[in-house]
Amino acid sequence: MVFLGGPRQCGKTTLAQTLLKQSSSGRYFNWDLDEDRRSILAKQWASTDSLLVFDELHKYPKWKNWIKGIYDTQKDQHQMLVTGSARLDLYRKGGDSLLGRYHYWRLHPFTLSEIPKGISKKDAFNRLMSVGGFPEPFLENDETSARRWRRERFDRIIRDDIRDLEPIRDLQTLSLFVDLLRSRVGSPVVLSNLAEDLQKSPATLKHWLEVLEKMYVVFSVRPYTKKLPRAIQKAPKVYFYDNTDVIGDEGAKFENLVATSLLKKIQFLEDSQGYRYQLHYIRDKEGHEVDFAITKENTLEELIEVKWSDPVISKSLNYFSEKLKPTQSIQLVANIKNVYSKGKIEVVRAMDYLSKPL
Repeated sequence: MVFLGGPRQCGKTTLAQTLLKQSSSGRYFNWDLDEDRRSILAKQWASTDSLLVFDELHKYPKWKNWIKGIYDTQKDQHQMLVTGSARLDLYRKGGDSLLGRYHYWRLHPFTLSEIPKGISKKDAFNRLMSVGGFPEPFLENDETSARRWRRERFDRIIRDDIRDLEPIRDLQTLSLFVDLLRSRVGSPVVLSNLAEDLQKSPATLKHWLEVLEKMYVVFSVRPYTKKLPRAIQKAPKVYFYDNTDVIGDEGAKFENLVATSLLKKIQFLEDSQGYRYQLHYIRDKEGHEVDFAITKENTLEELIEVKWSDPVISKSLNYFSEKLKPTQSIQLVANIKNVYSKGKIEVVRAMDYLSKPL
């Protein structure tokens, strides 16, 4: 089987239906539709359907045991694609393991590495900064429509998805928590500080953050501590899958854009090649900080510093590059006339670096 996860409205259903059209025969089922839900529970499909697509199946409390039973008894008859707007690799409610029965792939919104035909690199960058990378607002490219779309999407995630999957009652305070995270993109998030503002316990906010990650609203980037005894140990940075969720200046939105692009890259490499990649940031108690660090099988591959317009090499990037000796050290600059390198550090145009094929 293939499990396909990703944020709500990033194109999973469109991809699934495209695969169905390319298949000799198949059926599409959506758990949210009453008729399809009855057919799923009754196992009503033809033995000749070569591809079975089950959309949002994770909303069925016993979905894991159900799909395991179908796979074990019908794997020779059907290929199976299970899609969901929550982390299917985490929502395994009870029962036996699915280990060895599926491959998990993650679908992301558009980035500069994946631009639709007819859209230039510069135009795509401007759209990512103004309306985000989700297909509908990205292709329409209208900021007013994008704001309405974003509000409706967020309401559906909070009111439908989270309510269906998690025992969270105080949805209003959860929304306030998200708003606080929006204004803190690029900075370490100390949950104990936010807990005081929201009159909630740090443990509750930690759980809420985990839920938001499961629903592909946000993702956390945690500090890199290997070989750094004075590194910051705990506080994560939190970024949004929708770049226009960020509240802040262009620098904060650009850093979020880079974060989503790097996450998409390393998750594609994980899903396609099987290597273990992780995205970190680095900060020590002396105040040295680099925005991103990529590890492959726990080995430091890249240090990446992000600047909106400053071409001067960051002192912290230079410091950690000398100390940690990664394979590559890069400073990405959104607005720069001339690229250059100094020692082992390359200062590059962000659009060129981020538009490389995955």
